[in-house]
Amino acid sequence: MTSDSGKHVLAITANPAIDVTYCVNDLRPGETNRIPAPHRRAGGKGINVARVAHSQGHPAFVITTAGGHDGTSLRHDLELSGIPHRIVPVAAETRRSIAFVDRTTKLTTIFNETGTALGHDEWQELRDTANRCLTGASGFPSIGVLVGSGSLPPNAPPGFYGDLVRSAHSNGVPAIIDTTGHELIAAARSGADLLKPNHHELTSTMNDPDLQSAARKLIQAGAKTVLVSAGAEGMHAFTADEPHRHWTARLPQALDGNPTGAGDASVAAAAVAFCAGTSDPRTILRAAAAWGSAAVLMPLAGEISPRHQAIANQLHITLKDDLPCP
Repeated sequence: MTSDSGKHVLAITANPAIDVTYCVNDLRPGETNRIPAPHRRAGGKGINVARVAHSQGHPAFVITTAGGHDGTSLRHDLELSGIPHRIVPVAAETRRSIAFVDRTTKLTTIFNETGTALGHDEWQELRDTANRCLTGASGFPSIGVLVGSGSLPPNAPPGFYGDLVRSAHSNGVPAIIDTTGHELIAAARSGADLLKPNHHELTSTMNDPDLQSAARKLIQAGAKTVLVSAGAEGMHAFTADEPHRHWTARLPQALDGNPTGAGDASVAAAAVAFCAGTSDPRTILRAAAAWGSAAVLMPLAGEISPRHQAIANQLHITLKDDLPCP
């Protein structure tokens, strides 16, 4: 999957983090564990999306916040990454996300700090920066798709992601949103082109234990496509154009590894497809499932295995009816 348009994936991350990853052997809760030094890098879901796209040769641009000592580290790491970016300085200390990857059990345990509330003027600057980028203001690249990813800091303005979707559409740019809760619903009501919850986030947000029913509620609210990752059960694509059936992509067998950045890699694949002008749900589903699976094989979020094309070729893509035949 390639994009020759020259247009960038715009990844907006309001609540970034320093990702701290410890790789350990036989983690023992309740005991003293001696472990090697962790790997630290700029993270947060949107930054991970941009990092994956950038690693695959697709131009990306990051808009994020940074504050305090860890904010300085985040800024420095972004500079080293080579990913073009614009940082909104904030007073709040940038949060941390800490992952313990147990090589023995192949389980990953994550501790995500919630972050600290931003001020009114800081939120406004974040919005203004995104709008200037979308309108092609001087100093910003041409944008092919907007991606809004991740949690928001406490006391965030209600409907922040919905506002981003409307701003993108007013400038002729499609929008992908990966979040949960009220912000996911707000993005659907604003007509997001693609939403990317996992099955737990989807069913919890919609208060509906049935994945198909919950996804259809987001479609009915206004979303054009809903891409749902369901772990070993594969990935599902629901669209407004096919109200009574959906596509599923699944590998013959699940891959072992670190699933931390799988969802972000899937979003990156969908974003690159949008930049290439692709809207076919099967194409997007195959790429998103392949890149997400390839991320599981890597130790750190924001990376995918070179095996992603081979994985794409192994996927079984099926069309399933959501309603029983009369």
